[in-house]
Amino acid sequence: MKDKIKCSIGIIVYNEKANIGRLLNALLSQELERVIIDEIIIVSSACTDGTDDVVREYEKKYKNIKLVTEPERGGKSSAINKFIAASSSDVLIIESGDTIPAKDTVEKFIVPFFDEKIGMTGGRPTPENDPKKFVGYSVNLLWNLHHRMALISPKLGEMIAFRKIFDRIPPDSAVDEASIEAIIRDNNLELKYIPDAIVHNKGPENLSDFIKQRKRIETGHLWLKENHKYKVISQDKGVLFKLFIDELMSKPSKIFFLFGTAFIEIYSRFLGWYDFKIKKKNPFKWDIADSTKDLKIKNDRINS
Repeated sequence: MKDKIKCSIGIIVYNEKANIGRLLNALLSQELERVIIDEIIIVSSACTDGTDDVVREYEKKYKNIKLVTEPERGGKSSAINKFIAASSSDVLIIESGDTIPAKDTVEKFIVPFFDEKIGMTGGRPTPENDPKKFVGYSVNLLWNLHHRMALISPKLGEMIAFRKIFDRIPPDSAVDEASIEAIIRDNNLELKYIPDAIVHNKGPENLSDFIKQRKRIETGHLWLKENHKYKVISQDKGVLFKLFIDELMSKPSKIFFLFGTAFIEIYSRFLGWYDFKIKKKNPFKWDIADSTKDLKIKNDRINS
């Protein structure tokens, strides 16, 4: 039995200059005992804000950091395929460029792979949005529901780890994590949700970006269901209704925010359905929600 597991980390970026340095610092300072980060590969998709220049400075200082550039954006799934092709480890991590992992997250993600039945792991995305504001409340609510759904049936996102048992995912998938889930399950391997493996992220700060993001996710899930016969738990209306009632009963003072969020979610899902079914759209190269890029961790919790 081997004592340690090596992993490769892929960071998929598009104009992440504001966050990429902090993300790389967080990965370089991970607390590791049974895990080795063999390489950190940044796939930069046609960045125009100086992201590549920041990464190249790290590349000069650290031998395990590598930059792969794309002259044109081909979508996140296409970039993930470039990472998979460039990686050398048997276990891979994919992380979005606008997130920050807690100091022990990589260890918690990878240790479960000592069990050969485990094919994919994921942690708990924790938004830094202000829950006192309506959109901030909505973002926190949806990620909290994501957490509660993942406790029922693993639903993994923002940062995931998986065994390298495939060479590529569908390049036209707009929901890359769900596409990987489908492949892992098809290979009779298990998904594991790790609720104390924290991944800090930032949701939209305005209603326009919020609807844009939710619409794109719905379209992607409809595409996955139609083309690969795979349905994530968030498409289960019965589970969603139960969690909605639980939220209403536990926080009755937030009733107006809760119903407002439910209305916007239904509206966004309708727009996603309309785009996919009527307009025949598949947003695998989506418009960026700019307000999600300004990630600031409260009280610098990544170092605590």
